[in-house]
Amino acid sequence: MITVTRDVFRLAQVFTISRGSRTEAKVLTVAITHDGITGHGECVPYARYDETLDSVTAEIESLPADVTRAQLQSLLPAGAARNAVDCALWDLEAKTAGKPAWELAELPKPGPEITAYTLSLDTPENMEQAARDHAFRPILKIKLGTPDDMPRLEAVRRGAPDAKIIIDANEGWSAEVYADLAPHLVRLGVALVEQPLPAGDDDALIGMDRPVPVCADESCHDRSSLPKLKGKYDVVNIKLDKTGGLTEALELKKEALALGYDVMVGCMVGSSLAMAPATLIAQGVAVTDLDGPLLLAEDRDNPLRFDADGVHPPEPALWG
Repeated sequence: MITVTRDVFRLAQVFTISRGSRTEAKVLTVAITHDGITGHGECVPYARYDETLDSVTAEIESLPADVTRAQLQSLLPAGAARNAVDCALWDLEAKTAGKPAWELAELPKPGPEITAYTLSLDTPENMEQAARDHAFRPILKIKLGTPDDMPRLEAVRRGAPDAKIIIDANEGWSAEVYADLAPHLVRLGVALVEQPLPAGDDDALIGMDRPVPVCADESCHDRSSLPKLKGKYDVVNIKLDKTGGLTEALELKKEALALGYDVMVGCMVGSSLAMAPATLIAQGVAVTDLDGPLLLAEDRDNPLRFDADGVHPPEPALWG
């Protein structure tokens, strides 16, 4: 039996990117029960990919009750619906077998990974204060993507002079803006730029100097995306809501590394249940960005643990 419920988690503060602001995370929770055992998964439908709570719910409810992970890969496209079901099936398999999901996936035992912490788009003054408040964190991710980003970046660097900084422009720059900003990114010690140009216009990156590594986010969903990234990107951002679950994410990571890309593992703004399977993908990658629960005012029972060592793999009571 497959059930879908809607859950809302309040954010600790308003979260703003170049596309807009939000005060809560609206997610779908999938529960799959076989023989009295239930597995759980979570997804975050994303309007950027033409997903809504209703459309993703309909996709999930179209599935046969006894769907398997192997069948699922061809029944649904990569996206939020397949992600929640795929991860619920992994959880169900782990609980049924009495073994952790990492063991079923034939992975090494996972450990904690240092994660980035995201500062949302705001005025330079507010972003400087936010950077100062979180300067103890090893990696800060800054949401940018406007014509007036340099004062914001300068402000964050003042507020957190020692932090590793990565930037997410969320497709908000033009090729000209990126070219103008690139030397300043080097000067300010930026370690990574995520999706500077719109996915549909990123051919402009071909032949362009990339003094700071450039990461594909909206331009990379699953393995079928990889051929189009050549010559444009140095890093791929793997998010389970884009790959359509852990099953495809494992294969995408393997193929991306084989092709010479570095890997970032990211997330939508969701609860610990959404992050839990991604901790398996995050092992040993160049950048982990699984801070969703840190942005919430409330979370699941048995949430992920975050400490100085990073984000820890889930306890079985949460997932896997």
